[in-house]
Amino acid sequence: MNKLGTKIKNIRELRNYTQEFMAKKLHITQAGYSKIEGGETDVTFAKLEEIAKVLGVSVEELIAFDQQKLFNSQTNIKGNNNGIIITDMSKEMKKLYEDKVFLLEKLLKDKEEALLRYQEKFGDI
Repeated sequence: MNKLGTKIKNIRELRNYTQEFMAKKLHITQAGYSKIEGGETDVTFAKLEEIAKVLGVSVEELIAFDQQKLFNSQTNIKGNNNGIIITDMSKEMKKLYEDKVFLLEKLLKDKEEALLRYQEKFGDI
């Protein structure tokens, strides 16, 4: 996977978008989109602009996205209210990570509630 494809994939996953969703928004097949992330096809600047728009970031943020820097930076580390470590990044990227954590926490809470309902109805397994 090439670096640009990896960046696109990482931001797509932060948004909780599927390849199918991206392909539909870009009016291409899922296989065609997969080739973009896999670096098997050249991406025109116009297509890159479309991808960035669907992902809700600028082309510059997309190109500059560095997931390792976000996790490995030893400078400018701050904690937010959720205990999430946020490094020096754009507000949009910070929001992506916070949204991802929020969605994962909600999913976990929903699963725990479903398990409790199941246990109330059927007892412990």
